[in-house]
Amino acid sequence: MPSVLVVDDQYLIRSGLAALLRAAPGIELVGEAADGEEAVRLAAELRPDVVLMDIRMPGVDGITATERILADAATRSGPLPKVFVLTTFDLDEYVYGALRAGACGFLLKDTPADRLLAAIETVHAGDMLFSPAVVAHLVQAYTPRVAAPRASHPGLEVLTPREVEVLGLVGAGLSNSDIAERLVLSAATIKTHVHRCMSKLGLSSRAQAVVFAYETGLASRP
Repeated sequence: MPSVLVVDDQYLIRSGLAALLRAAPGIELVGEAADGEEAVRLAAELRPDVVLMDIRMPGVDGITATERILADAATRSGPLPKVFVLTTFDLDEYVYGALRAGACGFLLKDTPADRLLAAIETVHAGDMLFSPAVVAHLVQAYTPRVAAPRASHPGLEVLTPREVEVLGLVGAGLSNSDIAERLVLSAATIKTHVHRCMSKLGLSSRAQAVVFAYETGLASRP
């Protein structure tokens, strides 16, 4: 049962999310934070499995809070919390920054309740999840600025053609099961490819793999 911390500076949104999680079977709401500073403190105190993080907040914003939460958790034993971003806009200027900070997924705040609950379970299980609209806009906004063509980037030389293909789909926000369906392979095979990509490239998280895919121009529309 994943334990969840809700972070949002808007009371109505925060209380609505909290009410939804309290009523959801198989999910434990452990706390609510009204800003990034409180989120950092409660995450260290309560050690939730998942943090639902707003990005735009006064004072300590969601990006800084995400960085501090994960950095603090890394100094302790046990798994790192999964920080899942909820944003109002399908193209938020801070979304890519949150991804670099280690966020494992993004959804819009108007996402239906059942999908949000499923997303919490997905990230808790170790996968990443992105709103298709967020991914499409991120790719549009970022990849045109990439300086190194995919074929010439030195980091890609250590990957096989199949690993390059899989990494590009990871960057597009697809889950292992989605990639497996697209490439007509088993989910276990995709998991192995992703693990090998990360090992060869020296990446410590799937979030870093997504960032690498953006920065090398591999990410494409899902």
